[in-house]
Amino acid sequence: MKHSKTVVASAITGLFALFTVSGAALAAKPGMEKCYGIAKSGKNDCQTGSSSCAGTSTEDNQKDAWIYVPEGTCSKITGGSTEPGE
Repeated sequence: MKHSKTVVASAITGLFALFTVSGAALAAKPGMEKCYGIAKSGKNDCQTGSSSCAGTSTEDNQKDAWIYVPEGTCSKITGGSTEPGE
């Protein structure tokens, strides 16, 4: 019984580490900025207000879906914003 608890605890610890590393991978990238409102359907880089995963935006130019672009370019893209829309 003790062995089973150890295996379960190890598995939970491993999953926690995996999600922590995955979240860090989506942290701000040097030289890049999040640009909202320009991603094509299913091409967003991370969660939106209505979905929890990358690649799950449901429409083109969804105001709460973002992708990384080089710093300073978001404001030059029609419809692009560094803040999420409603």
